[in-house]
Amino acid sequence: MTSSFKLRILLTRQEIEAAIRKLAAEISHDYRDRYPLLIGVLKGSFMFLADLIRNLDFPLEVDFIRLSSYGGATESSGKVRVVHHLCSEVAGRDVLVIEDIVDTGLTIAFLLDYLRKKKPASLRLCALADKPSRRRVPVVIDYPGFTVPDQFLVGYGLDWDERFRNLPEIYAVDADGP
Repeated sequence: MTSSFKLRILLTRQEIEAAIRKLAAEISHDYRDRYPLLIGVLKGSFMFLADLIRNLDFPLEVDFIRLSSYGGATESSGKVRVVHHLCSEVAGRDVLVIEDIVDTGLTIAFLLDYLRKKKPASLRLCALADKPSRRRVPVVIDYPGFTVPDQFLVGYGLDWDERFRNLPEIYAVDADGP
């Protein structure tokens, strides 16, 4: 990692908490009489998913899937693979995918296609951050948190080569960063 970079707060903890409360209210309204399966996309979504489900007021199940398309790079390779498979049955279930950020759309489009083949009753996407300026494939985000600029972001689960996930805010990497 280069040593000449700065982290600049893009989204404060308070802004993130407010967005989560808003998303949770929408999701609670839509899933109130259901027992959905929430699928967190590892590793980035774990903080967002944990905070989100604390704000949901209905029975739900949580599972995780881990995909890889970045490795140690800051750009997606475009080749997505499943690294950790689901343990839960998807067929016939209302499924809500929880993602940290949708960037090019390649990874999440792969995941949504992968899940559609498992025949869920419904399939929706919730993403904390959306970076539409980098989109390479169309993706519908049913529950969007923030639209973010075309900058490399870290913190609140987002990483740079496994670093900075633990920061409580979301930061833009400035200067000679990625």
